[in-house]
Amino acid sequence: MIVLDCLGQRCPLPVIALARRLPQVPVGEVVRVLADDPAAANDIPAWCRLKGQQYVGAADGPGYDVRRVS
Repeated sequence: MIVLDCLGQRCPLPVIALARRLPQVPVGEVVRVLADDPAAANDIPAWCRLKGQQYVGAADGPGYDVRRVS
């Protein structure tokens, strides 16, 4: 699992960091985005829907798991 530490960053910065990192991640790999901005709870799943990636769900603590599918 790859972890992106975006704690303390306001949205959309965690989504931007995810978008920049995901092309370097192997298909099938999970990326955990650590984000404590409340907007991330909506923004990350919405980005996954728009980009055709799998939103796995909220992780323990302020994190969100995304699986690269394409």
